[in-house]
Amino acid sequence: MTPQDLENLACLRRAKDLIDREYAEPLDVPTMASKALMSPAHFSRQFRAAYGETPYSYLMTRRIERAMALLRAGVSVTDACMAVGCTSLGSFSSRFTEIVGETPTAYRSREHDAVKAMPACVAKTHTRPVRNGPSRIGEAAAEAAALESRL
Repeated sequence: MTPQDLENLACLRRAKDLIDREYAEPLDVPTMASKALMSPAHFSRQFRAAYGETPYSYLMTRRIERAMALLRAGVSVTDACMAVGCTSLGSFSSRFTEIVGETPTAYRSREHDAVKAMPACVAKTHTRPVRNGPSRIGEAAAEAAALESRL
């Protein structure tokens, strides 16, 4: 890697840290790009090349991840939606279903005893939504439903 590549990665990391830290705030690509000291278009291309998804997609995945934790704790779907910075319940539910593989209401109503028994660092890794691939959580729910139907 060249020194310029390392500098770009450091700038991108600052923007990624901003997303991780302020996911509930209204963030847009120009704001993230300014944190990375890049133009919005260049930032979007560089972010996607470095992390495999667009900045907005990464932001929404982090928001859904945080919403999952709130839903496991018993928070209502509407409150979880607003707490993570989403302003439209419909868009939130659609994106949640796309990423997790089940609706927020279904996710909230399921038992999460296994996750509650895990150390927080393990639970965070195990329940992290997987974008651009099959959802582990949706697959687990489908397997459980298939098993139940056989009984």
